[in-house]
This record gives sequence, structure tokens and C-alpha cells, in this order.
Amino acid sequence: MSALESSTLRRPELAAEGRRKIAWAEAHMPVLGRIREQFRAERPLAGETVAICLHLEAKTANLALAVQDAGARVVITGSNPLSTQDDVAAGLASLGVEVHSWHGCTPEEYRGFLDRVLDAGPTLLIDDGGDLVARLHTERRDRLGGVRGGCEETTTGILRLRAMDREGRLRFPMVGVNDARMKYLMDNQHGTGQSVWDGIMRTTNLLVAGKTVVVVGYGWCGRGVARRAQGLGARVVAVEVDPFAANVALLDGCQVMSGEEAAAVGDIFITTTGNRAVLTRRHFERMKDGAVLANAGHFDVEIDLPALAELAVETYEARAHVRAYRLADGRRLYLLAEGRLVNLAAADGHPAEIMDLTFALQALALRWVREEAERLGPHLVDVPREIDEQVARLRLAALGAGLDELTPAQRAYLSSWSHE
Repeated sequence: MSALESSTLRRPELAAEGRRKIAWAEAHMPVLGRIREQFRAERPLAGETVAICLHLEAKTANLALAVQDAGARVVITGSNPLSTQDDVAAGLASLGVEVHSWHGCTPEEYRGFLDRVLDAGPTLLIDDGGDLVARLHTERRDRLGGVRGGCEETTTGILRLRAMDREGRLRFPMVGVNDARMKYLMDNQHGTGQSVWDGIMRTTNLLVAGKTVVVVGYGWCGRGVARRAQGLGARVVAVEVDPFAANVALLDGCQVMSGEEAAAVGDIFITTTGNRAVLTRRHFERMKDGAVLANAGHFDVEIDLPALAELAVETYEARAHVRAYRLADGRRLYLLAEGRLVNLAAADGHPAEIMDLTFALQALALRWVREEAERLGPHLVDVPREIDEQVARLRLAALGAGLDELTPAQRAYLSSWSHE
């Protein structure tokens, strides 16, 4: 049976359009392209079955194809009910990757897709948000023993894995790709910064300039979102619990307020914390009529949706991906993309050039964990500096950017305490 025949798809007839999207992304992912050439020649993952749970769009498809080029059997599902693109899923299946996902799946269907991927008997994993790993360690322990190791892409997934490692629950090594410098400096900051505003502006068709944007959570993602908002002409308010991050926000030109203070002045609210209920009833009660609520965290828990629904006397679809909540006093609050990742649920996610770097890290880290799993043990581990630097150098080479080298005398100076 072919991968297309064994896949679970909603729109298999869209395969040709999906392949066009995949090819467009591939043309703008030169670093991953260089790695794919190497993988085709060396086949470092021959004999492996790789289960992938990622946002299933065109850039992700190219990662799956790179892993396939490395000799592995690849089975993939989406990591968010609204981020799978049905044409890309069909196109990827037509290229030999088994796909179990579709856009707008129910929670039951989502869990079923995770199980279909795990039914393949994976030996390696690539996860985004930790759902695949969590399911393996709970409902699907029957497949746990065959897994050698894997990689995790996001802040949310790292938080879950760190807790599992701390409690001694993790059964195999997982590489924290999110914590690599070429991930968080590029993807989290510049990728999220651009793609979140892409999603908001596509969805609302509203002006950003002159508005007050409240960014809840000023880590690398929040900082990227805030900088793009400033570039679009907005005033930015940062809400933080970390005094160090709050000071960074001040030096970046943001106002810093408590959530309650910010709720009264914001026009657009964007959550980027990885935590739950960071905007809730006490904030909604203070917001202006017409306030827009968007989430850029992995799960749809950052905006307290049950509390918002309880306050509303009426809800309706104002336009695609925009649900209006009318409160008893007549104010309307507009929730984007069901409170899910606005950059993927209502747009195309990060730019291809950014995901080129993240997926290059994923591909190289997967090869590394396969080779080093026994030595690493069942822990959350960092991406080796050599892999991080390799991706950085490949990117510079792809851009034709030069790089200086230290002279022997400079190296000696930097490594000595005596400067005679």
C-alpha cells in the first residue's frame, strides 16, 4: 500500500497544490537543502521509523522529506487542530510520507491521529508541544520501549519535558531544540514577530499604527512581537511576572504595567507566555469595546475561554477566524482563531527562511540523538554547540556573508590570564 493510500486525509485531491506549496518553501530553505543532499548520500537514519508531530504546513513537509531522504520511514501528524493545511498534507502523502491529519479536527480525532502515528512503532520522534511524548508515557506505553530518542521544538514542550525529567518520568533522551541559539534568536524572535502580525492583519484587516498593543510575556517570542508592533506604529505595553524581562521591555521602549492596568488601555492583546489563564475575567471586565484578543502560545489555554464565554450574552462569527463576544454592557471583545496559535491557525506560520534554520537543527539533532542515545540516557539534553554553529555557518554561506577568523595571537590572548 502506498503512503497516500495508507494516510488519513480530508482532501487528497489537493495533492498537486500541496506539492506546489512544498516546492515554494523548499526553494527558500537552502540550509535544510544542503543537509538533505548529505542525507541522501549517507542515509544516516536507514532502518528507523520516525514519528513527527508538528504544525503540518509546507516548511514542515520539507523537514519530513529530509528525514525520509535520510533513509527513515516517516509518519506524521499535525500538532494543532487548526494548523494542518489539507493541501500540504495531501501533497506530502503523494511524496511518500504517511500522513494522519486534517484541518479542524476534533479533540477525539486529534488524539486518534496521534495514535495512528504511534501505531507505526516509531524508533525516533520529532515533537512540538510535547503531546506525542506525553501520550507515549501515558495512554500508549505499549510503544514506549521501541523509542530510542527524539527532539522537541517549542518552549511549551521544553517546559513539559523538563518537568518529566525532574520527576524521573522520561524514558528516553529528548533534545531541546528550542533552546539552541539558532532557534530562539531567530525562530522565536524574528519568526514569531513576523508571523503573528501576519495572522492578525490577515484576519482583522485593521490598522495597527496608533493602537496600543499589549504583549503578555516578554520572552524571545514576546520581544519579537513587540518590536514588529513598534515598527508598525503601535504603542506597546508589556505585561510580565519576571523583573528581568520587564526591565528588558523598558529598555526596548515599551511601557510595563500589570495585567489589570494594561487591560484598560489595550486595543490588541497578544499572549506569548506558555502558561494558562494569563488573560481572564478580571481583564475582560476592564477591556475596551472592540478589543482584539490573540494567542501566540502553543496551547489554547492562555486566554481563559470559559471565563470569556461566561461573560458573554451573545457570540457570533464577525468574519473568518474572528469570534465576537458581546458582553452585558454592550462591549464586544474579538477572539482570533479560537484562541489557538494565531500565526498558524489564521496564517502560514513562520517565514520559510526562518524555519529553514529550525528544521536544519531538528534534522541534525535527530541524527545525533540516534547515534548518542545510549550515552545520553533518559534526559532532556541540549543541542550540541557544534550542531548549532554548523547551522549558523551554513546560513551565512547560503547568504554569501563573510565571517572573520581569530588569529593565533588573538586566541592566545583570549585564553590567557597574563597579558604581558
